[in-house]
Amino acid sequence: MLMQKTTISIIFFLMFFTAIFAYGSENNRDVFSFRADRMSGGMATGREITVLMGNAEVRSNNLLLRADRIEIHGSDNRFIDCIGNVSGYDEEREIFFRTDRLRYDRTLGIARLEGNSTLEDRRNELVARARFIEYDEENEIAILQISVRLFKDNLVCRSEHAMYNRAEQFLELSGFPLVYKNDDEFQADRIRVDLETDDVFMEGDVRGSLRN
Repeated sequence: MLMQKTTISIIFFLMFFTAIFAYGSENNRDVFSFRADRMSGGMATGREITVLMGNAEVRSNNLLLRADRIEIHGSDNRFIDCIGNVSGYDEEREIFFRTDRLRYDRTLGIARLEGNSTLEDRRNELVARARFIEYDEENEIAILQISVRLFKDNLVCRSEHAMYNRAEQFLELSGFPLVYKNDDEFQADRIRVDLETDDVFMEGDVRGSLRN
């Protein structure tokens, strides 16, 4: 009897796993797979939400997500919510991140990070930290809010709001922005940094100090 129940459980899990892969192939849009220590809900049980617990991992195309708990829900498994020890890696763009909580919209290709969040653009050697980060993978733009810190080469940037345009390689800072470039210091209402040349452009109440 125990062997029979175990066999049914394994078949049940494989049916669910196969259904996830079938979605990606049929729509020719996404390859979607998962793994975890435990699972509840999902298409196989008729529930609208799939919960993965314990060493949970989800792969959606080039994006790999890991967390203590992952919830998958919405039409065509559109939303992925990650909770606890969240990490992710966009293998195509070489972007790595860590956060307390994340929601990924697979349809729009937008990831929202909340809590102590770090985004590392390894290809461009930039590290960004904030309490909230929204990353649009299609347009390659990251919006950062609250206690923003950015580090690249000899640049250290601080502000309450920032936009990182990865495609065009520039930063826009507002909300008490402050930029350190080597030993030089720049302050203004708004600061724009060209990340290819390290040039700093300032607007409104411009201040600074230069060390020769």
